[in-house]
Amino acid sequence: MAGSWLLAVILAPFIGSFLGVLIRRLPEGRPVATGRSVCESCGRPLDARDLVPLGSYLAFGGRCRTCRAPIGFFHFAVELAALTVALWAVAAEADPVRLWADCVLGWTLLALAWIDWQHFRLPDVLTLPLVLLGLGATAILQPADLVDHAAGAVAGYLAFRAIGAAYRRLRGREGLGQGDAKLLAAAGAWVGVASLPMVALVAALTGLTLAGLWRLGGRAMTATTRLPFGPCLAFALWIVWLYRLPPSF
Repeated sequence: MAGSWLLAVILAPFIGSFLGVLIRRLPEGRPVATGRSVCESCGRPLDARDLVPLGSYLAFGGRCRTCRAPIGFFHFAVELAALTVALWAVAAEADPVRLWADCVLGWTLLALAWIDWQHFRLPDVLTLPLVLLGLGATAILQPADLVDHAAGAVAGYLAFRAIGAAYRRLRGREGLGQGDAKLLAAAGAWVGVASLPMVALVAALTGLTLAGLWRLGGRAMTATTRLPFGPCLAFALWIVWLYRLPPSF
């Protein structure tokens, strides 16, 4: 167990560095795996000294090593968030195999939540593999439950598509996107059909909390205010999976 958690913690900032690239480039349609990172101020290609996760930002005081222009906090924040996910999983998990499933799920949900928060999008390139990863994790950890989790994926998708269609018919505009339905399908694949109501409940409570915080912060909230639901779903799935919450309270 010690080796697994130590490796997960060491790898986490590097995973976060990749997630930062993914979050920035994927919504813009830019290639993720190719193209060198450059300073946004002077255009200098960054080398290994500039790309050490967490370390480079701290060592150079959050500035470009060449032109000394301030570097945005974004990549440092994503790397720190990925490390937090790993530490959270380590604190909650005793089984080393499940620990890696926790981390993979948490890191993917982190990217999805961040992208949806900024762009109101949940890319298929992340949600659809997450469905398969959930079924794969089930096959390894709970093989007897594989059919139930496959049914959960189908039920999650169809439930949100039905709710979205009903909302569109009643209100004349989109309320839940297809990305939300695919993320709930992923939730079903990870936690099973019986736990989907718990995921939906935690997501709804999270969304209400966010809306309340926005309002307290002075942001106007009306019937047409857009609130990304992906981060709420991502948080709910993470909590239900990590703590094995029962189907109902």
